[in-house]
Formats: sequence, structure tokens, C-alpha cells
Amino acid sequence: MKRILFLLIAMLIVSCQSKTDKSRNISTSTPIIIKTHESFDWLLGKWKRNNDKPGNKTFENWTKISNTEYVGTGFTMQANDTIQKEQMRLVKKNTWVLQVKTSEEKNVTSFKIIMFSNDKFSCENLNNDFPNTITYWKNGDKLNASIKGGTLEIGFEFEKLSR
Repeated sequence: MKRILFLLIAMLIVSCQSKTDKSRNISTSTPIIIKTHESFDWLLGKWKRNNDKPGNKTFENWTKISNTEYVGTGFTMQANDTIQKEQMRLVKKNTWVLQVKTSEEKNVTSFKIIMFSNDKFSCENLNNDFPNTITYWKNGDKLNASIKGGTLEIGFEFEKLSR
């Protein structure tokens, strides 16, 4: 299970890379308004992927910087070596945006939040090659994520290690 998670995170990191600068622009969908009392606090903590590729261990760590900024780090280990790493940032500008950058990329890829509830959010960037849509949701004591583009969808399941 851990290995599948690693594969999925690795694919997420690689897939967030764009072929042109044009794909760095976020989609033009109408964003939702998130009320100030709503938060992404359910993301906080250290998470380990359950459905990872055999031989891989993938982790995500989320911290809250302020009421308008959360920072996440995702990385995949294989035989004690880090083989993939990404930086994520949920930030409220005019609207909430998820910014993703892998160590291989020069630029951040931004995804505009298009759906939010107390334990789930979806964001999109229709100009990005893959993924176009990223969704996170809390499922009991687990954290799930999904990346989609065209007909391809990759699912991630994490268990909480600590807050």
C-alpha cells in the first residue's frame, strides 16, 4: 500500500510539470468564496501513504502558518533515499489557491480552489497538462487525495502519524 502511495505522489509531482509557460496560468473557473471561519486545519499533521508502490514510502506534512496560509511538504523515499519532493502552499489571495512546486520545476503551478467544505476541497488548473484537478478530503481518520486529468485519475490514501 505504501508503495502505491509513493507512485501516486511521484506521478503527482511529475504531472504538475508544465510543457509551456502558458500552462502555468490558473484556470478561469469562477472560484468559491471561503468564509473566514472555515479552515483547512483538518490537513494539519504528518501523514504516511497507505497505498504506495512496493519499496516506496511517501509522506505529507502540513502546517498552519496563519489563517490565510498553510504549507505542505510531500516526499517519497526509496531505500532511505528521497526520490521525489514537492512543496505545497494553500494561500488566500483574492481567493484560495493551492500552489505546487517540485524540485525539478522552476516555477510554481497554481490551482484555484473551486469547491470547499469543512473536510474537503477541490482545485483546478485547466491549462496544466496533468493534473487538471486535485481533490483532498478527510475520510474518518484518513486523508485522501485524488489527481485527475482527462481520463486518468490517481488516488492517494494517507494515515495520520502525528499532529
